[in-house]
Amino acid sequence: MSLIEVARPSPDVTTLTLNRPERLNALSFALVEELHAALDDLERDNSCRVVILTGAGRGFCSGLDLQDPVRTAPTAAGLTGPAAGMRTQEYIASLAPRLQRLPQTVIAAINGPAFGGGLALAAACDFRIAAASARFGVQFVKIGISGCDIGISYTLPRLVGAGRATDLITTAREFDASEAERIGFVTRLVADSALLPAATELAATLLCHSPFALAMTKQVLVANAAASSIDAAVALENRTQILAGTGGEFAEATAAFAERRPPVWAQTGERA
Repeated sequence: MSLIEVARPSPDVTTLTLNRPERLNALSFALVEELHAALDDLERDNSCRVVILTGAGRGFCSGLDLQDPVRTAPTAAGLTGPAAGMRTQEYIASLAPRLQRLPQTVIAAINGPAFGGGLALAAACDFRIAAASARFGVQFVKIGISGCDIGISYTLPRLVGAGRATDLITTAREFDASEAERIGFVTRLVADSALLPAATELAATLLCHSPFALAMTKQVLVANAAASSIDAAVALENRTQILAGTGGEFAEATAAFAERRPPVWAQTGERA
């Protein structure tokens, strides 16, 4: 049985489903390996423009599986002690920056618990839609390690603010979907039965934009989250706008507006 189910509901969209429902999709080492492999494939897939990440069964991801046998990462071959531990830690934690570097826009469709590493994966996505049953908690500090792991000290303050992030990370308290929406962690709250339809609807909206424009929007947003100043942010925006203008999408968009028709994007060959 595959621990990451990969589906293609449409030519432009890939759904990745964490598939350990009996463990609420807890992060076993094998699941982490399969998720890395799936992201490897997506990085090379120029036909896919939107990714939906969700969990099978009653949960999104309940965090690290503490009952999973301890293993070391492929990058730790031949190492022992702290060196092997660090390579393994880096291998698991690198899932968060990989999601942010992915050329596709990633939508987290959060069903049920998203704790620890599960919350960290959701936080690294570009959009978060939560089912009413979703529950959240940072959790790391509860198991005797730092509350900051898998990118959460970077992603969470940027989503909910430094004060709220400090509260959630340090207390490790559980919070529900309503609070997640109120504080801005999730962008939309829907009924459980509407979760995947809502994610699919959002994907369809994103696919109306030109492929290059959508990819560059994500790239600039991620990069400028750490911009040193507004001048640095604007410089990157300016570079990207001029680069985008060379591909013909802007000319096509203005022509389509004048002709009252949907644009035809060169990279898809189909009308949006």
